Amino acid sequence: MDIEYNEIKRKQEIFIQDFSNILSQEKINKEYLELIFLCIGTDRMTGDCFGPLVGTKLEELLREYNIFNISIYGTLKENVSYTNVKQIVKIIKEKHKNACIIVIDSALSKEENIGKIFVQKEKMSLGKCLSKAKIEIGDISIKAVVGKSYKLAKYNFLSLQNVSLNIVINLSDIVVQGIINVIKYI
Repeated sequence: MDIEYNEIKRKQEIFIQDFSNILSQEKINKEYLELIFLCIGTDRMTGDCFGPLVGTKLEELLREYNIFNISIYGTLKENVSYTNVKQIVKIIKEKHKNACIIVIDSALSKEENIGKIFVQKEKMSLGKCLSKAKIEIGDISIKAVVGKSYKLAKYNFLSLQNVSLNIVINLSDIVVQGIINVIKYI
C-alpha cells in the first residue's frame, strides 16, 4: 500500500510541477482572461471516461473552493467527445473571447507509458488512435496514458474498452488535485 501511495504522490508532484510551469509560461506570453478546461471523452467506455471524470471532479472542487473564473466543458453528465467537440469549441470561442483552453483526454501509448501523465504547451490531437480524421484543439494539453496502443484502430478500441477503472480513477485524482493545487494560487 505504501509503495502505491508513494508512486501516486510522486506522479502528482511531477504533474503539479509540469502544469504549473506550462501554465505560467502560457499566461505570461498571452495574458489570458480566463481558463477553460475542455475534458474530452465518454462515460460509455472505461478508458475514455478519464476526461469526463476529471471534469466532474474539478467542477465539484472549484465550487468547494469558491473558484468561479474557470469554466469546465465535459463532465460525466455532459460528455464532450469526438462527435460534438467542434460545436463545443465554437461555443467556447463565442462565449470566452480571450481564454486559455486546456484540453484533457486519455491516450493510448507504448506499454511503458501506461500510467504516465503528459502536459504539453501544444494543441491536443483527437481521433488519431481510432483512425479518425485528426482534430487539433486547445492551447495546453493534458494526456493520461490509460492503455497500450496498437497499429489497428479496432484493437485500440478494444484496448480502451478494457482499461482498468482503477487506473483511470487514480490518474483522474492526480490530475484534479494537481490542477487545484496550481490554480488556487493564481
